[in-house]
Amino acid sequence: MSPDFAGLFGALRPEASLVLGALAVLGLDLSVFRRRAPEARLRLALGVGILAVLAAAAWAAAGARGPVFGGVLIFDPLAVAARLGVLGLTLLTLGVTRGAAAPRHPAEYVAIMLLAATGLLLMAAAQQLLLAFLALELASLSLYVLAGFDRDRPESAEAALKYFLFGGMAAAFLLFGFSLVYGATGSIDLPVIAGQMARQGDNPLLRVALVMILVGFGFKVAAAPFHLWAPDVYEGAPAPSAALIASASKLAGFTLFTRLLWPDLPGSAGSAAARSGEPGWFPAVALVAAASLLLGNLAALAQTSVRRLLAYSAIAHAGALLLAVMAAGRFGPGPLFYYASTYGLATVGAFGVIAVVARAGRCEAIADLAGLYRRSPLLAGCLTVYILSLAGIPPLAGFFGKFAVFAAALRLDGLAGPAGWLALLAIALSAVALYYYLIVLKQALVAPPAAEARSIPVPPLAALALLAAAGLILWFGLNPTALLGHF
Repeated sequence: MSPDFAGLFGALRPEASLVLGALAVLGLDLSVFRRRAPEARLRLALGVGILAVLAAAAWAAAGARGPVFGGVLIFDPLAVAARLGVLGLTLLTLGVTRGAAAPRHPAEYVAIMLLAATGLLLMAAAQQLLLAFLALELASLSLYVLAGFDRDRPESAEAALKYFLFGGMAAAFLLFGFSLVYGATGSIDLPVIAGQMARQGDNPLLRVALVMILVGFGFKVAAAPFHLWAPDVYEGAPAPSAALIASASKLAGFTLFTRLLWPDLPGSAGSAAARSGEPGWFPAVALVAAASLLLGNLAALAQTSVRRLLAYSAIAHAGALLLAVMAAGRFGPGPLFYYASTYGLATVGAFGVIAVVARAGRCEAIADLAGLYRRSPLLAGCLTVYILSLAGIPPLAGFFGKFAVFAAALRLDGLAGPAGWLALLAIALSAVALYYYLIVLKQALVAPPAAEARSIPVPPLAALALLAAAGLILWFGLNPTALLGHF
């Protein structure tokens, strides 16, 4: 079969739009915008970046379906939804960037953000180990740079260094795991690997490979015990960078992880049931999920920094999303995508509020949000929607995301099964999460503002992005089938 390069280019038009957008941002800034003030350069760069993302979203919605280029890429419902979700979260991140302090090099900042989105799009559709690794590294290297982009803050440099060091180690584990899979099966195509593993049955080499792959993806999605980078990166990175890392990166990472495990490696799932004792990735994922739920929720209780609280909250949400991964083989990826995408909306919104507040003064500790309802009713109202959605309060989308995931986990083996116990643990820890989320809302909605506090202006583009995120959370909560019905 001859390679269909025309079909490949047609399928990659969203990625091409983002890359051309990044080049256009850099070229225009170098030739036209360079002599303007940083604020004006940021507005122009964001305008070009937003047009590129909108063009990519249009191509992704109307693009190819099914396998492309001999199965190197796959555009099934999960891939299409994840690509659109990544583009939507990137668009909102560009919007809230307008509310943050202008970076020293705005065009480069927007261009790298578009390149990160390009890697995340490829991750969502990759059906081959080599392409999956290259896409993950394109996204990761871009995110490392974004994390350390604020060179005036030592915390930003520290965040980038830790992110890079942990990421390099995780990439080594992941690539070694992929090489062992190739050595055991003789292929890098996921469908061929699945067939080979089904024929080989239990293979100790593949067990080692799956453990290494789990380490790599555990880092990518900030699951315990591979989470050590997350609190420092969430705290030190510029707020828009942290928003993209916490939202679109997590959505694409879980999409690729789910594609690798279901349906491509179901023969190596094993069982976490105590009586069967079947080895495989299922019990390993269950242990990581339990550790993430416990550590994330309990460590968040001790936080006084709003960013570190969101970081440990992200670790807890990663544990819940791993429950969705475990249930995806029987009930499909719908609950996983719904949870990951609506969590991303709330996280982008929360970091957007932090960015706007920090631009007007300071927003490091939770106490810095005191009196937000007086300083900016818009920010206080939007933050309330985001925090309550993260806490899982109906009728917001976060509640139905948790409901869909926990219901799927309980239906796997019943209440007595390992997934059932994990679901009960997650439900119990949701009460713990509600406590620390309400601490944030108490400061924003009840505590009086400081005597020197002033009103907070919100740029129109940032206000539009924040309102759009809050509106989508409310809409998907009132109409969950808008997302779940896609699957």
